Amino acid sequence: MIHSMFFIIVFFMLGAIISSFIGVIVARLNTGQSFFTGRSRCDACNELLTTYSLVPIISFIISGGRAYCCKARISLASPLTEILLGILFALSYLKIGLGGTLFCMLISLSLLLALVLYDIVHQILPPILLALFVVASVITGFFLAPSVGAFYSAFLVALCIAIFLVLIHFLSRGRAMGLSDAPLAFGLAFLVGSSALPGFVFSFWIGALVGIIILAMRPRGSRMGIEVPFAPFLAAGFILAYFTQWNPFVYIVASS
Repeated sequence: MIHSMFFIIVFFMLGAIISSFIGVIVARLNTGQSFFTGRSRCDACNELLTTYSLVPIISFIISGGRAYCCKARISLASPLTEILLGILFALSYLKIGLGGTLFCMLISLSLLLALVLYDIVHQILPPILLALFVVASVITGFFLAPSVGAFYSAFLVALCIAIFLVLIHFLSRGRAMGLSDAPLAFGLAFLVGSSALPGFVFSFWIGALVGIIILAMRPRGSRMGIEVPFAPFLAAGFILAYFTQWNPFVYIVASS
């Protein structure tokens, strides 16, 4: 038990640290800046950030959510994503155990977070990150599959989901779905294996719920359209299905 708790803490910390680095990648991707050189700066005053202000989660708590240099309020996005990836890393360890497969899963989850964050900010999925995620997910899915037949089944399900999203994109002329959501869903389906179909359903449920909330919060009488990236909903749905193993189709079959 103590051994497991030690690794849970280690993987949570690792996830938080990697999430912090992913934030740097998302901020600097396609800007010409290096990911590995150059000090980070405060978003409010452009002052160079000190080492103690860059410790994941802890720095935010100690500073009271304000920058050390200018006392500007820091967005909750950074600590929340650090906590999120830390939890996903710890859950992955508990579900998969130590080994090469876990390493592949952690890489896939890290790339997925980078894609989601970039999509939220820019409403586009960078091709290089998307390609890396699909490759990592296929490799992870291969190692997680209980048999070769299960891997081929996962491929067929992933392909059907991707084709369905492509059809939505073209039938709606790009208004309902971005074309890059199809390869993202393809990779996610490989990553979660048998949880792909429930995950796909959850994605639309989560997207519909968020859409209703946004519509309810709009000023009365406003006719402005809303444009929300779908990648976060896809990621949330598939990951939720994978870690909870909740399958709504079981209840549908049982009731019929």
